[in-house]
Amino acid sequence: MDKKNNITGINRREAAMENFLKGYNCTQSVLLAFEDLLPMENRKEIICMASSFGGGMGRLREVCGSVSGMFLVAGLLYGYEGPETGQKKTELYTRIQELAHRFEEQNGSIVCRELLGLDVKREKPVPEARTDEYYKKRPCKELIGMAAGILEDFINGNQADA
Repeated sequence: MDKKNNITGINRREAAMENFLKGYNCTQSVLLAFEDLLPMENRKEIICMASSFGGGMGRLREVCGSVSGMFLVAGLLYGYEGPETGQKKTELYTRIQELAHRFEEQNGSIVCRELLGLDVKREKPVPEARTDEYYKKRPCKELIGMAAGILEDFINGNQADA
């Protein structure tokens, strides 16, 4: 399919979930599933750019990393350059709000701690070990897959007035 990640035969939803199971964070997992579409050639930069958004932004448990991944891809595909204040910014923000709405409609929130059922706003910065138990108790893989599916539909033209 492409020169970068060869996701032929697998859809982006599945690719994103597989990325997570390989150890990438939520944001990285979504971004890498769309790597072939991104106007960036350096895989390391893509991975590093997304690295601080995992765990709801550095385990602050704010915006879900998979949602941040959708937003980063949308910004790279539809974003504006420079100090834009007009129509281009409005168009991008319309897209971002549509993506957030679609995710929230299916999950009730775009906030990591709410999606995980946590009552703690901030956790220690040390990530949990990726064990079988970790994957059993977290809906992250499914949320990542859902975000990638929403974004893929959006990119393929199933957009609402965006």
